[in-house]
Amino acid sequence: MKTFYLTDSGKVRDHNEDSVTILKNESDEYLLIVADGMGGHRAGEVASSISVNHMGKKFSEMKTVGDKLEAINWMRDNISDINQEILDYTKEHPESMGMGTTTVMALVTAEYLLFGNIGDSSGFVYKNGKLTKVTKDHTLVNLLVAAGDLTEEEAKYHPKRNVLMKALGSSDKAELDIFDVEDKDYDGILLCSDGLTSMLTREQIEKVLNDEELEMEEQVVKLIRKSNARGGTDNISIAFLLRERGEEEW
Repeated sequence: MKTFYLTDSGKVRDHNEDSVTILKNESDEYLLIVADGMGGHRAGEVASSISVNHMGKKFSEMKTVGDKLEAINWMRDNISDINQEILDYTKEHPESMGMGTTTVMALVTAEYLLFGNIGDSSGFVYKNGKLTKVTKDHTLVNLLVAAGDLTEEEAKYHPKRNVLMKALGSSDKAELDIFDVEDKDYDGILLCSDGLTSMLTREQIEKVLNDEELEMEEQVVKLIRKSNARGGTDNISIAFLLRERGEEEW
């Protein structure tokens, strides 16, 4: 297994509110996580770092996350704790009121692959040169599309396309969507903040990932450079896990 992650502030923002990491435990299980913070007075980066640091610390302390049901409960319980931690921080620091963060994660073990998501950061599986989005964005336009009030094409250019309906720190309860990926025959996993997906189409991302002349680290760097070349209007974070050729199982 090969992994690489990177974050960049982009071309417009004066600081980076994203956080990202990839961790491996004693049982060769992997946790990938990307969080995109929001809020004034640099509070967004506090919220995203709370999420990533909390999950990372809990994961590193465990020899294994256990079976699938145990892992699902572990993900949900920790997200609830993170939400409360962010709410407590805002009470202690009134100037950070309104801060929050998206969080998308992937938990990879020999037996299962789980994605967890709250907000509009994205999780994909990569197979045969194609990206398939696993997570669903918690945005206003996605609700309107699901209700039949907007087409997917209209949603792409809607003035409120970035309005979030869910985020950590936005309410007393945080519900994490869990996605169980049954198809284990895939080549990799890509997580990213919307700073990537708002600048590049899925086809443009695939083209970079399919460039066999580039190492995976170079592919991630190129994706960030291309996003910046197209405007870089937001922070950009990517976590990428790639199954090495000849590797029969996770």
